[in-house]
Amino acid sequence: MSDCCPPTNPVAKPRPDYLLWFSATAVVIGYLLFWLVADKTSMPAWLAIMSEGIFELVNKMWVGLVAAVVFVGLLERIPRELVMSALGQGGTTKGIIRATLAGVALDLCSHGILMVGAKLYERGASIGQLMAFLIASPWNSLSLTIIMISLIGWQWTLLFIVLSMVIGMVTGILFDRLVAKGTLPSNPHKIETPNPQPLWPGIVAVIKTAKWTPAALGRLLIDGLRDSRMVFRWLLFGIVLAVLIRALVPLDLYQNYFGPTVVGLLLTLLAATIIEVCSEGSTPIAADLLTRAAAPGNGFTFLMAGVATDYTEIMVLRDVTKSWKIALFLPLITMPQVLLIGWMLNVASIG
Repeated sequence: MSDCCPPTNPVAKPRPDYLLWFSATAVVIGYLLFWLVADKTSMPAWLAIMSEGIFELVNKMWVGLVAAVVFVGLLERIPRELVMSALGQGGTTKGIIRATLAGVALDLCSHGILMVGAKLYERGASIGQLMAFLIASPWNSLSLTIIMISLIGWQWTLLFIVLSMVIGMVTGILFDRLVAKGTLPSNPHKIETPNPQPLWPGIVAVIKTAKWTPAALGRLLIDGLRDSRMVFRWLLFGIVLAVLIRALVPLDLYQNYFGPTVVGLLLTLLAATIIEVCSEGSTPIAADLLTRAAAPGNGFTFLMAGVATDYTEIMVLRDVTKSWKIALFLPLITMPQVLLIGWMLNVASIG
């Protein structure tokens, strides 16, 4: 077809992603306001709080998000068979354990881990592996582990890490069993690998054949950004909603009145569900619940509920899996475990 003759059935232009552009615009404006306006008292109080919150969250998250974009771009270039060799066979306990360890090892924030998890699902990971990968808690990353140790000590930090891994593995196993029973849909991207590719020789081969030119690296970043668009949409919207709540609801309400009681535990769950914060943002709040409110179970619940009930994560899971049932089963399966462990931690601390 010549360039001068348009096609008889032109492809309809995609509709603008209004949520993405609205949220991105609000975040950019809020960030610039805090950066450029020296006298914050000249702004309305709510606007000053929102701009400060946007500035703080963006500065904390950008490194992890850039790392996630790079990981997503790299996963696009790695053969699916090699990815599945690293994760192990879906629907097996070994595969769940490997996915859990991968979630702990990657030094990414909770939203960065979402991007990588979505790509792993597209590469053939089972839904159980995806859930274990996400729930094994992004605050278990090396950088945040160091921060947690400085805030609450290595004993509590190690205990939180182990407990979160247990929840991740139990949840992953339950999800895979629900898929096997037909209660939940299976991953349509799943591939059968009766003779999986050896992991380390495959990694060496990928490194040897990779191009390391500036143009190739640029394409890697562009691909990572394109494939992460869906996550960025909900992430930016979450930032806007989080700072709006921060401007309207005093933070000391969550820090001072959530003691080691059943009511305090439930209020913590409610707060973690409503407040959209990244893993970096939830860490100091969780530490404060442990140290000032003397409620370690509340601190653990705040960390875990931020992952298990995060509406950004639920919406991204819905978009990735094309299933509302899978997305809503995330809090349904994880929250009873989180609340039980949180209650036990509070009881132990009181005793």
